[in-house]
Amino acid sequence: MLLRLRKNLGPSELESVLAVARDLDLATRFLDANRTILELVGPADPRARSRFEDLAAVAGVLDSADQPELVDRTRDRADTVVRIKGAIFGGGYASLIAGPCAVENEARLFEIAAAVRAAGATLLRGGAYKPRTSPHSFQGLGARGLALLAQARERTGLGIVTEVLDPRDVEAVGRVADAFQIGSRSMANAALLVEVGRAGKPVVLKRGLAATEREFRLAAEYILSAGNPNVVLCERGVRGFDRFTRNILDLGVVAHLKLATHLPVIVDPSHAAGRADLVRPLARAGIAVGADGLMVETHPAPHEVHSDGAQAVDLATLADIARDAEALLGLDGRRFAALDHPAATAR
Repeated sequence: MLLRLRKNLGPSELESVLAVARDLDLATRFLDANRTILELVGPADPRARSRFEDLAAVAGVLDSADQPELVDRTRDRADTVVRIKGAIFGGGYASLIAGPCAVENEARLFEIAAAVRAAGATLLRGGAYKPRTSPHSFQGLGARGLALLAQARERTGLGIVTEVLDPRDVEAVGRVADAFQIGSRSMANAALLVEVGRAGKPVVLKRGLAATEREFRLAAEYILSAGNPNVVLCERGVRGFDRFTRNILDLGVVAHLKLATHLPVIVDPSHAAGRADLVRPLARAGIAVGADGLMVETHPAPHEVHSDGAQAVDLATLADIARDAEALLGLDGRRFAALDHPAATAR
C-alpha cells in the first residue's frame, strides 16, 4: 500500500500514521526525501485502507492493491454467483426482477405476478414498506403487503424481493422475502446494512442517489463484513441536473464494478428513467455493458398506482424487455435463468 502524507507533518502527526501501521503489522518505508510517500508492506487486512483514510495526516491512498477490502476483486477470489430462489446473478446467467413499485391490492398483485412470470422473470419485486419524500404520501401496506407477497409466491413460484427500511423490521420482512432490498435512501444506513448482513439472506443493494462509486462499494462492505457474501449491486441512477430523466443511469460504473469487484451487478432502468418510454432502451444498454440482470417496474394500469406510476412499463413492454435482454445476453455467451431451468434450482 502507498500513502501520500500531508507536507510538513509534526512528529506527533507522523507518529499517528506509524502507530496504525504497527497495529496492522505493516512495515513502513519512505520513498522520497520529503517523507510524504509512505510504502506499507505486510499481511493483507481489509481494515487497512479505511484506517489510514481516517487519519488527518494522510492526504490520500495512492495504491491499496495489496490490502484489498472484502468487496474487491483479487486474483484468488472467484466471481460471486448469487442465487435467489430461481434467479441466478453471475456465472454466465442473468435474471429479471419485475413487479409493481408497491403492493397496493390483492387482485393487481396476483395479476402482475402471473404476467411477470410469463415474461421470464424469476423474482417478483414489490414494496410492502415504502420510503417516500413526503410523510403524507402512501407508505405501503406494511404487514398486509408482506402477507400478499407471500401468497403471490405460493401461487407463482416466484421468489420475493422487497425493501426493508428499519433494522427492527428485518426479522419480519425476512420471514417473507427471499432477498432483502436496500433502497437508495437506505444505502448509508450502517445499522440496517449490518442487520441484513447478520440475517444471512441475499441482499439487493441499490446505489444512493448521490453516492460515489467508493461509497457504494463500502456499503456492500458493511454487509460482507457482517458475514453475508450474497450481495447484488444495483445501479439505479444518480441525481443530475437535467429534468428529462429522473436520474442519470451510470453505465460506466456498471462496467467498472464488473472489473473492480467480484459481486454481480444489475441495473434498474425504471428509477433511472422516471418515464416508461425510456425504460426499454436503458434496459438494453445495461445488459450490453455487462449487467447480470434487470429490475423493472411494471403495472397494467399505471394511472391507478399511488407511487411511481410514470415509470412503470405495461406488461407487453416487459415481455419485450425480456426478449431484448435474452438476445443481448446470447451475444456474449450468457443466458437468462428460468424457473424451470436445472441451473436455477441447483444448490
